[in-house]
Order: sequence, then structure tokens, then C-alpha cells
Amino acid sequence: MKRSEFIKLTAGMAAAAPLLHACASEKSIPGEIVGASAATGHLLRDHSFNAPAEYEQRGVVVIGAGVSGLSAARYLVQQGVKDVIVLDLEPQAGGNAASGSNAFSKYPWGAHYVPVPNNNLTEYLSFLEEAKVITGYADAGLPVYDEFYLCHEPEERLYINGQWQEGLIPNFGLNASELQVFKQFFSLITHFKQLKGSDGRDAFSIPVDTSSRDESLRVLDRMTMKAWMDGQNLISEHIRWYVDYCTRDDFGTPYDVVSAWAGIHYFASRKGKAANAAYNDVLTWEQGNGFLIEALKKNLDGKLVTGALATAVKPTGDGVKIDYLDVVTRQVKGLEARQCVMAVPQFVAARLLRDEERGKTVKGHFQYVPWMVANLTVNSLHERGGQPASWDNVIYGGRSLGYVDATHQQIRQLKERRNLTYYLPLTHALPDTARKEAYRTQHAAWAEKILVDLQPVHPDIRQNTERIDIMLWGHAMVQPRPGIIHGDVRQSLAKSIEGRIHFAHTDLAGVSIFEEGFYQGIAAARKILQQT
Repeated sequence: MKRSEFIKLTAGMAAAAPLLHACASEKSIPGEIVGASAATGHLLRDHSFNAPAEYEQRGVVVIGAGVSGLSAARYLVQQGVKDVIVLDLEPQAGGNAASGSNAFSKYPWGAHYVPVPNNNLTEYLSFLEEAKVITGYADAGLPVYDEFYLCHEPEERLYINGQWQEGLIPNFGLNASELQVFKQFFSLITHFKQLKGSDGRDAFSIPVDTSSRDESLRVLDRMTMKAWMDGQNLISEHIRWYVDYCTRDDFGTPYDVVSAWAGIHYFASRKGKAANAAYNDVLTWEQGNGFLIEALKKNLDGKLVTGALATAVKPTGDGVKIDYLDVVTRQVKGLEARQCVMAVPQFVAARLLRDEERGKTVKGHFQYVPWMVANLTVNSLHERGGQPASWDNVIYGGRSLGYVDATHQQIRQLKERRNLTYYLPLTHALPDTARKEAYRTQHAAWAEKILVDLQPVHPDIRQNTERIDIMLWGHAMVQPRPGIIHGDVRQSLAKSIEGRIHFAHTDLAGVSIFEEGFYQGIAAARKILQQT
């Protein structure tokens, strides 16, 4: 049984051990720490800005060009709202679905795939059809996915007990008793996949707010995944490692911290069917979800302003004033809009609104986990025995989660170089502590950590790595800790202000997956359409 039967999301290569230092004799790997623009973003926290000299009149201003912001703008344009402008701090759109490229391939800087969608997500399926990911529909009404975008085999492997095995669910070297625990776990998950609450809704659905609110299920959001597993007597070391891997992968949150409801949702919410794919299949591209970002931007030419740091949002009598800093010219500019979508994390929204109560609420309930993502350009690497090099490659044990091969989807067999994208959710400490450590860590130390992590499976990794570039995501995603999903905070923060300021972000969903961001944007756009 493959781990992909129950879904994957951005993976990480995490380790709590102190950084090791390279010997003076080891070659220095070139590279740099690139984005996200933390230093510029911190200007909002650390500095005050003068008011702009004048305000340009606009229809709708969207702040943030991640999935939610682009989805909102796209939907508005589709519905005939032409006067839309999207502001984003970064030099390129995408948020944590951003991507990069070099001479050998494109590669992700964050989210790198989406699962086959649930069939009831009609707007999402329509978007994928528009993006040519869905090529048509079969006689039974099931979507047909472009074979180039379905993940190619071999898809995934796990290094365990001295060998690469197929799939990410540990099985090589496990005894019958240990394997039985996995059978028990997945039997429980199958039950949850099929279960409906007393309100008639699926127990676990996407978006999360379409899930049942049956109290027998809500109680799962008041305990951790570990506590739930304890209660089910799922105590095998291997099942604990696997579930912890999955929750850190999807949520950047260890299994003893994450809500049990969110942890089960990870496994039980995926039910998509296709003519040429199953719910356990994934769609991926060289640049990861950067491909989908380009599709969201398709009809937004001239409406996207990058290098624009929003500094203040103020409701007026009949509109909204938005101040922003042009990062290049350092000039403060102003827009006055009829409607505004704040597609930014809630801690940013609170600062822009100068809303101390909102800020206190966010600080008291939301924790944003930092991530480090690296792209390694490598020559041919020595391989241990077992399953051959795959798209997703994970090392069992410790905090290690793996890397994906950005060149895996390329058709050509002979590849001069490969780009390996390595993920590290910084879960070894509380988010604030881990974030400060991350910003203090230099490139050489990050590179050494990566090389030490990969050397057991690729002994020649130092000799055959040509470059390592690092991306730091200081606030990559909100952690769905107990009480977030079924508490009242998300709903309270999501309420529009005076019918003119609307919110859209995955932290308001509680889980950071593409579909949630996509539908957050649509929901905000629909609120605007109701006002016009």
C-alpha cells in the first residue's frame, strides 16, 4: 500500500539536531538565500509611513497575490468587474506556490502538487479545464487529466532499514504485528472517508467548512492527533513516524501538536474520481503549483502590481483607502477603492487595519510555522539499492521528510543536470523561536545541514552538488492546532468590515491547501458582487 493512497502535500527535511560545520577541506557550494522579502515586509512592523500625496480612484483593490488573491481577482474579472488591481510585496506572484528556474528546469519554491480533485468542486474543475489540466470528460462524466501532468512513475520511495522501498508507508523490514497496525489505522480512515454526520454532510470534506459539524466529529478538534492515536491504541513506532511525517508535510505541525480533526482530514477528505486517475494520484509540474499560479494570472494582464508593500487600509464613508510603498522607488502611493480584498495572513491584516483587538486575537490563537526550502542543482548521484530514483524521495527516521525531483516530469531520458527541491518545516522549536533562528542562519550553515541530511542516501552528494539556493518562508502556513477548525475564531476574523473590506486567506480555512485558497478567493469575490 502506497502512502499516496492518502495524499501528499509539501514535504520537508526537518531535523532538530544542531547544525554541523563543514570541514575546511570540503568544497564550498555556491548559492544564495533568495526571498521571501522578509526585510521589506518587516518595514510594516517596524516603521511608520507618511500618507500619500493623493489617492488614485479604483474599483476593487486586492492585497496579496497568492492563491486566494489571484483567485478573487480572476473570479471578479470573469464576472465582468474590470477595474481590479492586485498588489503584492514580492517581485512575482504566487505566495508559497511561487517558483523559479535555471538552465535545466523550472522548480518550485513552495507547494509542488495538487491531488486529483473531489468531483463536487465544480469551480475548481472548471479552472483546471481552463488551464488544460483537464482535457475533457468521459462518457461517465468523469474528468480526463492530461497524462503529462499526472505524476510519472516511479512516484515515491522511502529509505528504511538500509534500502529504498516503493511508497512512503513503511513496510520494508517490518514484522507482521507492525504491519497490522497500519491495517488498523487505514481501516479507521476508510470509515471516516465514508462517514456522514447527523446533518447529512460528509464527515471530512473540502473546503473544510463544507464538512459536517456533528458534535461527535467536532470533539476531534479538541484533542491532538497523538491523543486520538493513543485512544485507538495505535502505538507502533512506525505508524507514529508516518503520521507525524504527514502532519508536518501538510500542516508544518507535529502530530502531537496538530488537531486530530485536521490530521484525520488529511487522510479522509480526498475522494476524487477520474477516467484516467484515482483519488490517490497527484498532478504536478516542474515548477510545482507555480503552473497553477500562471493559470490564475492568465487574464490579469495590467492588473497585477508587484513590489508593492501595502502599509495601511482605512475604511472611509463610502470606500476604502489603501496606502502602499513602491519598493523600487520607495515612494508611498495611495488607492481609493469601492471594495477591498485583504488576501494576506491575519497578523498582517491586523497591522494594516491598525486593529489592536484583531492583532491580539490572532496572536492568541494562530501560530504560523516557518519553512526552509532549498533547490539543489546536482549531477548524477550514487543510489542505494531498492526502488529507483522517484519524484518524491523520503528518508525514514528523525525529522527527515524528503525532496522532490523537479526534473522528474521532463519527457527526455538523458538529463544533464537535475534540480532537487528540499523541504524543511522548522518544527524543532516554537514558531517564533524557529523563525528568529532561521533568519540568523547563513547560507553555508543551511547548505551543510542539507548535505548532512542527504549524505546517508547519496554518499557523493557533496562532490556532485553544483549549487544550493535557499528560500525562507517566515510565516509559511497557519498551524491547525486544537480548537482552530471548529472554534469561533476563524469565523469571527473572516467577517467583512462595513461591507467593503473582505478577507481571503488559507489561515481563515485553518489548512493551507490549494483548494482552500482558491475558494477563499471566490467567497470574497462573491461578497463584492453582492454589494454591486
